[in-house]
Amino acid sequence: MNKAALLRTIAPLLFATMAATAQLAPPAKEIPLYPGVAPGSENWTWTERTVNSASGMPMAQNVVRPVLLYYPADKATAVGTTMIVAPGGGFRTLMMSYEGVDIARRLNQMGVDAFVLKYRLDYSGSGPAPDPQQAKRGRELGAADGRQAVRLLRSRAAEFNLRPDRIGMIGFSAGGAIILSAVTAPLDARPNFAVAIYAADAGSTQPPADGAPPLFIAVSSDDQAVGYQGSIDLFSAWRKANVPVELHVFQTGQHGFVKKGGGSDHFMDRVEEWLKVNGRLTRAGS
Repeated sequence: MNKAALLRTIAPLLFATMAATAQLAPPAKEIPLYPGVAPGSENWTWTERTVNSASGMPMAQNVVRPVLLYYPADKATAVGTTMIVAPGGGFRTLMMSYEGVDIARRLNQMGVDAFVLKYRLDYSGSGPAPDPQQAKRGRELGAADGRQAVRLLRSRAAEFNLRPDRIGMIGFSAGGAIILSAVTAPLDARPNFAVAIYAADAGSTQPPADGAPPLFIAVSSDDQAVGYQGSIDLFSAWRKANVPVELHVFQTGQHGFVKKGGGSDHFMDRVEEWLKVNGRLTRAGS
């Protein structure tokens, strides 16, 4: 193969890789969730890595040091509302683009400060886990990281110029389970509102009796991974408790809303409308 033919072959691959990388705008700041080693993973000896999906999307794996990636809204348009973004990935991977940084940037357009949560995961190495008993604790420790993220931002609200009573969360798939764990947590670790998108564990989550936060729920009727019934059950539980809740079951979209051409393509527009209706996009103090 001559040089020109080789370039034609690899150029699209290089472009796809560059495009995926370009989606991940760098955060203004990276904030560790814990002052030292994260409790519960003291014996984790593996190293975090970034890999690309088959479609070229960047993914984080083997997260040992959980952090928040800070994406502030423009000061001229910031409304004082904050959202923690929890990407999905089956507790083994974090989809850092379309369920992470892309969502943060969309929230920024609404005037919402965003913090993408890199929570701990199950071990995803190519060989045997260094510590098999520890390697499958991602679900448990990731949930702890979600609750800690709320505590941390609430305690440091003045530092980031945010209101401690306007801290929300949005989670996708496994990230939905992370945020739902926080929704039912003690008050200091509970968000003021939450958005569960094709969320795992939706059907088993019940509203806490001491102040369940309002919920926005979205899923597609053709979701073959978590299904739609759990989201309907979650909606019903919140309605029964007389807590504000909104549910969208889109006809198409599949899991991850990867099937395009239907209402799920615009789910963030629906989230924006919900935030506006509930006063979350009104500038704090106005």
